[in-house]
Amino acid sequence: MPGPLEGIKIIDLSRVLAGPFSTMILGDLGAEVIKVESPKGDETRTWGPPFQNGVSAYYLCANRNKKSVTIDLKTKEGIEQVTQLIKDADVIVNNFKTGTMEKFGLGYDRVKQLNPQIIYCSITGFGETGPYKQLAGYDFIIQAMSGLMSITGTEKSGPQKVGVAITDVLTGLYAAIGIQAALIERTRSNRGQKIDLSLYDSAVSALINIGSNYLMSGQIPKRLGNSHANIVPYDTFKTKDGEMVIAVGNDEQFKRLCAIMGLKHLPDDERFRTNPNRVKHRNELIPLLQERFKEETTSTWKEKCDKAGIPCGPIHNLEQVYHDPQLNERGMFITMEHPQAGEIKMIGSPLKLSRTPVTYRHHPPIKGEHNEDILKGF
Repeated sequence: MPGPLEGIKIIDLSRVLAGPFSTMILGDLGAEVIKVESPKGDETRTWGPPFQNGVSAYYLCANRNKKSVTIDLKTKEGIEQVTQLIKDADVIVNNFKTGTMEKFGLGYDRVKQLNPQIIYCSITGFGETGPYKQLAGYDFIIQAMSGLMSITGTEKSGPQKVGVAITDVLTGLYAAIGIQAALIERTRSNRGQKIDLSLYDSAVSALINIGSNYLMSGQIPKRLGNSHANIVPYDTFKTKDGEMVIAVGNDEQFKRLCAIMGLKHLPDDERFRTNPNRVKHRNELIPLLQERFKEETTSTWKEKCDKAGIPCGPIHNLEQVYHDPQLNERGMFITMEHPQAGEIKMIGSPLKLSRTPVTYRHHPPIKGEHNEDILKGF
């Protein structure tokens, strides 16, 4: 069955993660994605281990449903080849530093002359305006500068980064959203436009309630570890045989939690009666709950909480995630045949469209695999 973006042609000049992740999403939805790589290839092809028959797991994670051509943008021939690709494309995505595309003669003003309907998505570290526009952007640096690290970890641990390159992931999602929005608008105006997207902006947008708390109060937030700034108890707890998360969202849920724990007196305590009071007195409440949680197993507490309608979950490692029956029922782990790596395992798409579902049509391509098919005649 055709995907919802079938007929959309994307020229992907990006590499590493944010750009390739966004174009993979669009490819899953049916778009034709042509991945333009330098003769050396996307850097992530060499990032590892692990490798499977010489193929990097990192590269595989963001490049399915694409075709690969190798083009040297430092040559006139290379620029001409990309120029020809652009003429009948719907979207072009790049994540070069600000000004690099202009040096290639492929800035937006030039490209829109070639193709007035094209959606031109530029992904940079800090955006194409402002005093930082010439700086390179890397996820680790962006996590540090955006405030994300300042609120991650505990006061004892110091600032911590998120375990994945979360600012690249966020920016990739915003790119996919922005590109589709521009494609929809184009059906009305018959005109393309430029999307100026930065990792820094995307990361700051993800501060959500913590950022809002600061804007309202003027108070710099502290690192709370796994605790929640505005809700208590919303935390991790050690059990008899492991750890789990409890996410109590309102006073009624707190009463039910205390009931199944045999602590029915706690909601009557003025310190813990309402959520604002529990936030104020979190350092008194959490140890009382922790002491009780350690007396029974994770599975026992989960069964009790599920039955009482209290949000909870065990802390899984990735082996447990991979074998989780819910995720497997939902098709979140897939296999594909790769001409070099053999059978590869991949994380599937979370997008579940009832009439035009995502499809896994093409393995992550070998470098330059489609040169002959796509570049012949240029």
